[in-house]
Amino acid sequence: MAISGQTAGAERIWLKSYPAGIPADIAGLPASSIGELLVDACRQYAGRPAFTSMGKSMTYAEVEQASAAFGAWLQGKGLAKGARVAIMMPNVLQYPIAMMGALRAGYTVVNVNPLYTPRELEHQLNDSGAEAIVILENFAATLQAVVGKTKVKHVVVASMGEMLGLKGLIVNLVVRRVKKMVPAWSLPGHVAFKDALSAGKGQSLKPVSVGPDDVAFLQYTGGTTGVSKGAVLLHRNILANVAQNALWVEAAYVKKPRPDMPVYLCALPLYHIYALTVNALMGMQQGAQNILIANPRDIPALVKEFGAYKVNVFPGLNTLFNALLNNDDFRKLDFTHLLVTFGGGMAVQRPVAERWKQVTGLVIAEGYGLSETSPVATGNRFDADEFTGTIGLPIPSTEIVIRDDDGNDMPLGEVGEICIRGPQVMAGYWNRPDETAKVMTSDGFFKSGDMGFMSEDGYVKIVDRKKDMILVSGFNVYPNEIEDVIAGHPGVLEVAAIGVPDEKSGEAPKVFIVKKDPELTADDIREWCKDKLTAYKRPRQIEFRTELPKTNVGKILRRELRN
Repeated sequence: MAISGQTAGAERIWLKSYPAGIPADIAGLPASSIGELLVDACRQYAGRPAFTSMGKSMTYAEVEQASAAFGAWLQGKGLAKGARVAIMMPNVLQYPIAMMGALRAGYTVVNVNPLYTPRELEHQLNDSGAEAIVILENFAATLQAVVGKTKVKHVVVASMGEMLGLKGLIVNLVVRRVKKMVPAWSLPGHVAFKDALSAGKGQSLKPVSVGPDDVAFLQYTGGTTGVSKGAVLLHRNILANVAQNALWVEAAYVKKPRPDMPVYLCALPLYHIYALTVNALMGMQQGAQNILIANPRDIPALVKEFGAYKVNVFPGLNTLFNALLNNDDFRKLDFTHLLVTFGGGMAVQRPVAERWKQVTGLVIAEGYGLSETSPVATGNRFDADEFTGTIGLPIPSTEIVIRDDDGNDMPLGEVGEICIRGPQVMAGYWNRPDETAKVMTSDGFFKSGDMGFMSEDGYVKIVDRKKDMILVSGFNVYPNEIEDVIAGHPGVLEVAAIGVPDEKSGEAPKVFIVKKDPELTADDIREWCKDKLTAYKRPRQIEFRTELPKTNVGKILRRELRN
């Protein structure tokens, strides 16, 4: 798994910037399958808490036993090896059990966003050919609307409180009756999750030959730029990224000692590739306790969980960091134990990163990746003293090249499309050879659709999505740059920039702003931008809103703003 440099003759240019002791390549895969990796972890760390939800913990041994039972139940339904099993749940204890059980039984997991509309759910179930689905009852009405138009034969319905013991009775009462979060639903023939576990305990999980080249996940892209496609992630893709991340995070222990039992706060949804790989899989490999947050939008509740545990590792994204920093109680917490803050999913804005360091004492280590790269491709050093404003260096066994539209490598410092090659890159899009051909080059690089450049010391700076670029009188304008500038205004809470038609310049920048200061005006923004952006980059239109449209992960949806 050798890596090479960004341009011919510049082999391994970034290694001089690597943390001391971090190798250029991973030694190999940590297991032959994800199931094997997780079972090994469960046996090694049997007595430790693996996942905690609403104060209830399951040990590694309990997760191993429950996942075996669920896998045996699935096998008992006659599903063939490789059958697709959809999981449509937020961060609850049932998710890791269902995910691990399906993989151990030889099936492919299809992660589904619980907030999907019936149309979106129908597309994903039919596109993947899912034969079974595990769903939280809160979203069962969505499935009811479309299940008859799909190949789904087996429906398992979970409830928010069923794994929480006696406390779960109260949780279900509040969720169903008080907060009325469970719309009426009817799914004839469905099985309750706990009943499936009980039935599975009476069966044995049959050994299945699962290897590195079997399909582990169909990870659907967010669909923010078009029809949602399933990235085919093999066991070896995910295992490689777990190994890559585990190597990279070693640098965090230069400044602070490695904790005996790491505590991860899991606020990002496990059905998203970012938390799936970093929290669930790498976390389990390292014997960590994952504190599951079912609703990260409830910032006061999230802050209470942050304060209740000695959190060591916190993966997040810009909008979440920003929301926490604007909470008075968060700023009063003790951050002594916090070792690592991952930033991903969207660009981390410098003003947010600077405030984060001021409040927590920790630098946000921004990384970069996509569903198609399992996900991490680059990362900043975890022992860095300052926020770099870049997406960092290629992680071990990963090559990054910057290319123009004709596929030519660009010189260092010049903007082009970021292309990625490494063991974590997907096998292709599910049943979409035409779409796969558009993004995979003949020499094995994945074309990310993101525009950026590489510095002389190997750091990669992303400037924007290729499709989000604004063309103003022939000049390229990147929304991220405008957003980064405006986010620095003390009266701005959130901002998004898009291009809109303009008679004179073809396109012009428009910004949408959520105010932190109610007195903020458009003239204040124009004045702020005057000495920070050249004239053609300054927003021609400024619109104030009470909120911005976001994915469930918290990424701002520019497409919806354009529409």
